[in-house]
Amino acid sequence: MSHFYLRCYLRSAGLVLAITGIAKICSGFGHALVLEELDPLFKISFGHLFVAVGFLELVIAGICFFYPRQTMPTVVVAWFATNLLAYRIGMVVMGWHHPCPCLGSFTGVIHLSATAADKLMKIVLAYLLIGSYVALGWNWCQHKKTKVQI
Repeated sequence: MSHFYLRCYLRSAGLVLAITGIAKICSGFGHALVLEELDPLFKISFGHLFVAVGFLELVIAGICFFYPRQTMPTVVVAWFATNLLAYRIGMVVMGWHHPCPCLGSFTGVIHLSATAADKLMKIVLAYLLIGSYVALGWNWCQHKKTKVQI
């Protein structure tokens, strides 16, 4: 992996996070019934959760696009993706066996079923999680190699 590939990964992760962030914010202000339901893990409405997470995704996207170095965005994406994975595991452990309403009412706008949206978001999560950890490993190896050469 080179700096070019890492930069491309971070830009693509930023784009994905910007799109999902905007979708969550738009959905959070919508009128779908799911938005009034309480999230079983955080005990706040899905609508409020979507808006909060959507804004967080936009902040992380901004870091991916504009932060001058590559380590910080990679760490932030890995942290966020790890938290998303923990959230999904927590939902399963609590007995939530429904498709994740991650995109809220936005799925209706793009004519995507809740099941298809759930699968798509699992793919996005895998991309963010695996990509960020591979990038962190590569950064660590590069840093270690640089220290040895000194």
